[in-house]
Amino acid sequence: MSYFVSDYDPTIEDSYTKLCVVDGISARLDILDTAGQEEFGAMREQYMRAGHGFLLVFAINDRQSFNEVGKLFTQILRVKDRDDFPVVLVGNKADLETQRQVPRSEASAFSASHQVAYFEASAKLRLNVDEAFEQLVRAVRKYQEQELPPSPPSAPRKKDGGCPCVLL
Repeated sequence: MSYFVSDYDPTIEDSYTKLCVVDGISARLDILDTAGQEEFGAMREQYMRAGHGFLLVFAINDRQSFNEVGKLFTQILRVKDRDDFPVVLVGNKADLETQRQVPRSEASAFSASHQVAYFEASAKLRLNVDEAFEQLVRAVRKYQEQELPPSPPSAPRKKDGGCPCVLL
């Protein structure tokens, strides 16, 4: 998962597993890249039901990809039957600044109005990729803490398993 593919071929899905430590706590990320292709939309809601958090990624040099973000965000909330859910917005291809079609201010306004974090990233340069995933893990943990009742004080806390997260 730590490499750049210059000739990306969108498929129905690619899955990856990554072990990492976020804020001193282990996390296992099960990442499902659904490519956002419209022809694979029939499976999208099934993936959304299983996800604990979502990175909504658009290309800063592709206006249409940004336009899809709002639709996906609305669909996630509908499928999850929630008013909010762990989401991080990522403007990818930050290395293509001269080809930018989506102003940073517009993406920042979207993230502020939807109360989600926003990162501009470049998979090619490895800029803010890990940071976006780490922020999503934090958002998932915070959401899970709010949703789950507190554990009894006598219950021992697992130290080696970490937090399994399914990220789409």
